[in-house]
Amino acid sequence: MEDRTFLEKEPIGKLMLKLAIPTVCAQVINMLYNLVDRIYVGHIPGAGALALTGLGVCFPIIMIVSAFASLVSSGGAPRASIEMGKKNNDLAEKILGNCFTTQIFISIALTVLLLIFGEELLLAFGASDNTISYASDYLNIYTLGTIFVQLTLGMNAFITAQGFAKTSMLSVVIGAICNIILDPVFIFAFGMGVKGAALATIISQAVSTIWVLSFLCGKKTALKIKKKNLKLEYKIVFSSISLGLANFIMQSSESLVFVCYNSSLLKYGGDLAVGAMTILTSVMQFVMMPTQGIGQGTQPIISYNYGAGNKSRVQSAFKRLVTVDTIFTFSIWLLCMFAPNVLVRFFTSDDALNRFASPYLRIYMSMMGLFGVQMACQATFTAIGCAKSSIIVAVMRKFVLIIPMIFILPAILPDNKVMAVYLSEPVSDFISIIFCSILFFFQFRRALRKLQPCN
Repeated sequence: MEDRTFLEKEPIGKLMLKLAIPTVCAQVINMLYNLVDRIYVGHIPGAGALALTGLGVCFPIIMIVSAFASLVSSGGAPRASIEMGKKNNDLAEKILGNCFTTQIFISIALTVLLLIFGEELLLAFGASDNTISYASDYLNIYTLGTIFVQLTLGMNAFITAQGFAKTSMLSVVIGAICNIILDPVFIFAFGMGVKGAALATIISQAVSTIWVLSFLCGKKTALKIKKKNLKLEYKIVFSSISLGLANFIMQSSESLVFVCYNSSLLKYGGDLAVGAMTILTSVMQFVMMPTQGIGQGTQPIISYNYGAGNKSRVQSAFKRLVTVDTIFTFSIWLLCMFAPNVLVRFFTSDDALNRFASPYLRIYMSMMGLFGVQMACQATFTAIGCAKSSIIVAVMRKFVLIIPMIFILPAILPDNKVMAVYLSEPVSDFISIIFCSILFFFQFRRALRKLQPCN
């Protein structure tokens, strides 16, 4: 078992490089699970555009499945890290065990519900007569691997929380490499199309799960899954879920947002507009996943030192986090503004879809240059245990801003309702960034004033 006190001793910059870079790599590679599927499916001869659109309709459901993993782990992992900072490893291991059991139950429930109601959900989420067969083919197979998605994403967060960033990265790398290899084999060589993409994904997730659980039951981990800790304790489960609720709302509401986008775009622009949305959200992932990775890599530093009462290191880690996040999001913004067609071409060889999606990418991503500020604040809220503030920001951006805007802006801009729908994202992001920054300014100062050094 390794000593985790390096989290309060090593220079912040060095720690961020050690922890954040592997975590960013893990997030980027994890992103490839879905992006690689879309890239290969989008290039299926003769059916690529419709197949890609069908896959895009599945995306809200996939996001919900991932959100349930985040519900437990994104709250449980920081809680465990805080307890490690307090030198209370026994409680940290109880948190790990309870989160593991909770995710098993959630996996079973999700699998049953999706097998029964999957097709109805797809139709409600924007599938048309042209795309429902592709969407159903993918989802029916993907659902069978729900437990692997839950355990890989959920338990890997506890590896990261301990500071084992390289191991956490390998968990994702192994699965992603499997997916990249298996996708073309199943899709093209075996002629399985979208079914092959789904099968490749769940096999890859299963391999990742084996790796993650092997580590957390092994000798190198500081926190180990133990039989005695698997029995659920209400207080532990509730505290983990309450802190993870913000991330769950962020991810699940992203799914609801996507549904609203699909239904509106299908109405105003047909399958072409829905297909373009699939590409736009894929590019958005290029921004969101790495910034989440930077945040997750920095969270153990912030959480541990917050638990240890080290105010200056908490402040220093946050300043570096917001700087790095903003530099990254601004760089992607420049690429979207000046070379949108380059990004769109990754996902489709269909000329009509490329011409349609490229100008709308500029609109959709126009506020991404500043979004790193909000991502850094959100990550820090979670790291220091400010669950309520994180939830407020999540609800504000999705339910108060984006979803109403999707329906309000087309009424304000009736001459181009499709553009108005895409415009709802940057308008909402602008307001959300300002709101989050102001809230963070006051809440962060209040949290730091409460710190008491642990001896």
